[in-house]
Amino acid sequence: MKPNLRILLPVLSLALLLGAVFVIQPRTMSYLGLNLLFNLAVPIALATVAQMIIIMVNDIDLSVGTFVSFVACVTATWLNDAPLIGAAILAASVLAYAGLGALIQARGLPAIVVTLGMSFVWAGLALMILPSPGGASPGWLRWLMTAKPPIAPMAIVASVLIAGLAHLLIMRSSFGTVLRGFGGNERTLARAGWSLIRLRASAYALSAVFGILSGMTLVGLSTAADANIALRYTLLSIAGVILGGGEFTGGRISPVGAVIGALTLALAGSFLSFIRLSPDWQIGAQGFILIIVLAARLLLSVRRRNRGVAA
Repeated sequence: MKPNLRILLPVLSLALLLGAVFVIQPRTMSYLGLNLLFNLAVPIALATVAQMIIIMVNDIDLSVGTFVSFVACVTATWLNDAPLIGAAILAASVLAYAGLGALIQARGLPAIVVTLGMSFVWAGLALMILPSPGGASPGWLRWLMTAKPPIAPMAIVASVLIAGLAHLLIMRSSFGTVLRGFGGNERTLARAGWSLIRLRASAYALSAVFGILSGMTLVGLSTAADANIALRYTLLSIAGVILGGGEFTGGRISPVGAVIGALTLALAGSFLSFIRLSPDWQIGAQGFILIIVLAARLLLSVRRRNRGVAA
């Protein structure tokens, strides 16, 4: 699929969903309304970018949700009460993620199994730090997440910045190019003298940085934390990457598309609430939306191939 088509479908799905919300609730066509619609989009977008980096190197991280929850617990406790200790814990978690990537590469372990095991580790640490919901957001973080830019709500401004940063880092920098090459053909990089262990460790460390930002922004919005606050982010992040045009093989991803996919999923939750769909059915409905977009993407790909054959 061409890059423009890879971006077109996520943009179209977001536009159609936003239009449906505006029809159902015209009051959302305002600064305050948009802010409420996309209020939780920022942490979801950051978690989606974290997952995208792992998928870019042909892995899947099943611990994203519990890791973000762990970071949220650290942010609402240690980072708020003892900032230096909190920062040290978060830095250590980046090193732990890097070590995880190195272990997966060195021993040839399946990432899906290793990260599933790590999800229990992160969940246990989160419970140790915060056994019951509580804590408090650092004042500076709360101020940042509730700021009111003059043109567009903070959620939209932050999402644009996240998309731009991820695009520059992954698609435009030499570091990102090497990582995408690693996902596309790691043997070629190995023959060129690159250390595959270091590359996978670097990808996992970068993913952890975005996961940390996700947990911090989530606490900035919710003002407190819970060991289970972001469990849904694992599936949402995978869905956001795929919805945004990413694929599970070959390092084929789209940072901008991933953020748009995350915005679409966040908006889908508001849309389903507006039509009074039971929360028990909302996850299934979000999955149905994802299936529709993927089916449309497949049809476009098949049609393009047929045209190529005919030519």
